Order: sequence, then C-alpha cells, then structure tokens
Amino acid sequence: MTRAKAQQGKIPATVITGFLGAGKTTMIRNLLQNADGKRIALIINEFGDLGVDGDVLKGCGAEACSEEDIIELTNGCICCTVADDFIPTMTKLLERENRPDHIVIETSGLALPQPLVAAFNWPDIRSEVTVDGVVTVVDSAAVAAGRFADDHDKVDALRANDDNLDHESPLEELFEDQLTAADLIVLNKTDLIDVDGVKAVREEVASRIRRRPAMIEARNGEVAAAILLGLGVGTEDEIANRKSHHEMEHEAGEEHDHDEFESFVVEVGAITDPAGFVERLKSVIAEHDILRLKGFADVPGKPMRLLIQAVGSRIDQYYDRTWAPGETRGTRLVVIGLHDMDEAAVRAAIAALV
Repeated sequence: MTRAKAQQGKIPATVITGFLGAGKTTMIRNLLQNADGKRIALIINEFGDLGVDGDVLKGCGAEACSEEDIIELTNGCICCTVADDFIPTMTKLLERENRPDHIVIETSGLALPQPLVAAFNWPDIRSEVTVDGVVTVVDSAAVAAGRFADDHDKVDALRANDDNLDHESPLEELFEDQLTAADLIVLNKTDLIDVDGVKAVREEVASRIRRRPAMIEARNGEVAAAILLGLGVGTEDEIANRKSHHEMEHEAGEEHDHDEFESFVVEVGAITDPAGFVERLKSVIAEHDILRLKGFADVPGKPMRLLIQAVGSRIDQYYDRTWAPGETRGTRLVVIGLHDMDEAAVRAAIAALV
C-alpha cells in the first residue's frame, strides 16, 4: 500500500517551526489569504502571556480560517505540555461537526518540534490525523550575520581558560533541532542579503544537519500554499530518526535545563511618537540582549493598533486593525530573552521611552 493510500481519509497537519522572529506568523498569514478554498484550523503555541500571534492572524480577514478555527496554547512551550495541552486540544478539534480540511500548527520559536510530531502517534490522533510535513522557517539575514555560526577563533582563544566552552550553546542546539525535524526548510528574508549571502546561508544550514530536506528561498514569508501544503510525508512515522539534542542527552542519562529562556509582558502608556519610540527601542534591545520583542501600541489619534515586532535591531511596525468598540487601548509588549535577563532593568528602560 502506498503512503498516499495509507493516509487517505486522515486530516493532514503541517507543523511550522523556526527560531524566534524567523517569520512564521507572516508566512501563515500569507497562507491563509491564499488557501485555495481550503478550510484551515490553526493551533498557535505562543511563548509568553500575550497571544500576539493569534491576534495578528485573527485580524487578517482570511475566509480560509474563521476566529473559531484559531486555537491558542499559552500554557507553556508545546514540547513540554504535549499530553496536558496539545492532545486534548486536538481531540476537541476532531470532535467538531464541521472539521477542517487541513490543520496548521505554529510552534513557539523556543519549541522542539520532535515531541510534538511524536504526539501524532497517540492512538486517538493517529487514526484521524497525519503530519503532512514539518516546515522550518529560517531567518536568513540572522544566519548570514553569524548568529548561529561557530566562532572558532574566539572559542579556541578562550578554551584554554575554560574547558566548559567546548560545547554548543542552547540556541545553537535549538536551531539545529528545528532543522533536523524539517521536511521543508524555508530560507526567509533572502531579500535582506545578497546572492553570496544566500549561498553562504544555504551552506551553513546544510552543515547543521545530516539529512537533506528540500530547501527553498522566500521573501516576507511569501510561499505558495501548494508548496507548504500537500507534502504527504507522514512525518510521525519518521520522527524517531530525527532526534533532538535533548532526546540524545536524555538517552545518555544527562540532565537538560528547560529554563534557558524567559518572557514577560511590559505594559506602558500611549506612544505619542511611535517613530521615535521604535528608534530608541533598538538601543534597549541591544543593551539588554533581548532576543525577541513583539506586541501592540496605542498611538493617540489613530483608530488602529500599531503592531511592533522586533528581532535584534530589526523592528517591523504597521497598523494591523482598528481598536474594537469597548476594547481597552494600551501598549503591551512581550519581551523574550535568556533566563539571566534583568527583568526590572528592561521594564524600567522601556517605560523610560514613553
């Protein structure tokens, strides 16, 4: 029996993963607006207390996905809450009378895809759903800037004084785990680098994994639905051969720290000078080594919310939708960084910008 026949009748699910700020939400937004008539259910695993990605997608106005089809999991990183959070959510989705044609799952930028994909082997889910494919989105500009490249000279210079430096950082491990799980790798934001830069990114990404999944280039998350959906892989049958660093360490009896990252929400007043606020925010991000910042701002005199999304010093901003009647206007930003980030200092620094 062919795989296609074996999976016939099951709802296909696409898992979209990728590091912080790679452009997953933008790509999904584009997908929903060009879904070719498919009814798509979205499961979003936001990291932090403010469901920004869900709000962005709910405001996109796509017929393919109504508000009731967007489900947010905000109780923690999905790779750690599969049994308690994800499986019950999937069960409820499958019990609906009007079931979706396709399920798209956006993992947190901090999630390991492997445990999530393995959860599709749960009996009640396996009989109803198959993993059409895992799509890993890469921030090409960040990789080209060396964010995940090993600095051999620096490591060699410091190793003599500290033997503990002879290992990869958690961020590099996470990046590699997301690539290892992929059936399709999308090199996003290629418009921000030149041809040689794209070539270097391809080589860097390929060097991080043993497998050779398909790799495509994209700008602004613009990838056709026909490319993202319909891969037909059945990745739940393959995922045991795509182990993450965490799984390999666990098998070796090593301990693993799940608390490398932390997030918190900063609420401040109205932003009277959004351009100035965003420009000054860059220095705060750099000074405190903030990995990701995203949220909404209230700009007096403007009927719409200002969406702010930052990855390093790059900050995107645009007015996404009108404030709803009765909705409390305000500025709420999720800050994501390493566990030793000085939360009080970051809060004070952002408050001082207003």
